[in-house]
Amino acid sequence: MSATANLKDHGLESLRARFVEEGIPAYRANQVMAWMYQRDVDDFNLMTDLSLDLRDALAERYATRAVEIVKAERSVDGTQKLALTTHDGHRIEAVIIPEARRNTLCISTQVGCPLACDFCATGTMGLTRNLTTAEIVDQVCRARTCLDEEDGEISNIVFMGMGEPLLNLPAVEEAIRIMTDPRGMALAPRRITVSTAGVVPRIPDLVEIGPINLAVSLHATTDEVRDVLVPINKKFPLEVLLDTLRSNPNVTKKRPVFFEYTLIEGMNDSLEDADRLPGLLRGIPCKINLIPANPHPGSRYRAPKQEVMDRFAARVHEHGMRVTLRRSRGTDIAAACGQLANTDADEVGLGEGA
Repeated sequence: MSATANLKDHGLESLRARFVEEGIPAYRANQVMAWMYQRDVDDFNLMTDLSLDLRDALAERYATRAVEIVKAERSVDGTQKLALTTHDGHRIEAVIIPEARRNTLCISTQVGCPLACDFCATGTMGLTRNLTTAEIVDQVCRARTCLDEEDGEISNIVFMGMGEPLLNLPAVEEAIRIMTDPRGMALAPRRITVSTAGVVPRIPDLVEIGPINLAVSLHATTDEVRDVLVPINKKFPLEVLLDTLRSNPNVTKKRPVFFEYTLIEGMNDSLEDADRLPGLLRGIPCKINLIPANPHPGSRYRAPKQEVMDRFAARVHEHGMRVTLRRSRGTDIAAACGQLANTDADEVGLGEGA
């Protein structure tokens, strides 16, 4: 890989315009997109419906790969953790989560994260830089190579890896265009979820992209606790965040918000919290995903006992809320929520940034 301009930085319309500027017929962009995303071909020499001269010209000007897998681990539960490197040597991570009828890929949007959520390993890294569109979509391309025919295909994508997606929204938006374009990855928008810790001013822009799913990392029912767990709450407190969602016309029963709530022993797992949660979210069509806190080196938090989590979920359900208590996946390879972080210069361990 090199720092050469990368074709994967462009959705179809952008690529067509770029080709026209260079004197290349616009329809050639359709062909190149099909090779890269529908046939998983990155080598111009194999793009046989392009002329030899055009293949040579494109090879001189452009790269088609943006990240490479440097390490892959498989959990006992089938989860795969991928450590990837960028052209300038930075490490990022992605996680393939297999389920009965689908494979979900969790991807990163930044090298590190600036939000410093207190329970999240990625938050200890700080921010190095945003990922480019090419580096985001190429995580999907590389992950596809880790699945065989028996595994199936990547069916769902969640922007829940390293970084805060809304702080890199232009690249995320273009990546979503590529993922949902019929001539790109051809994923249905409903199969894509973007998570935010609460960057309120950019939420309206995100939900304008299309009928993708919005997930919000909530994790607390009071500002006092959320200020500690999710420090951006000091800038955009719960009332501001939730009123923004409550008043947005794109938040509907057909397009509910997914609230992620990490259960932490003695911090946010009381029945009082469970009773506050429904009132807090009143008027917002939503689903609540409860997530056991996952340990990582240096963390002072741990998950509540199973009976405490079950009791919390049951109480929320009694209030008429749609709630799921998720099972941690990939904890034996540090690939679960809150565990993504580069452990040292040579070894990479995964966790969730948002």
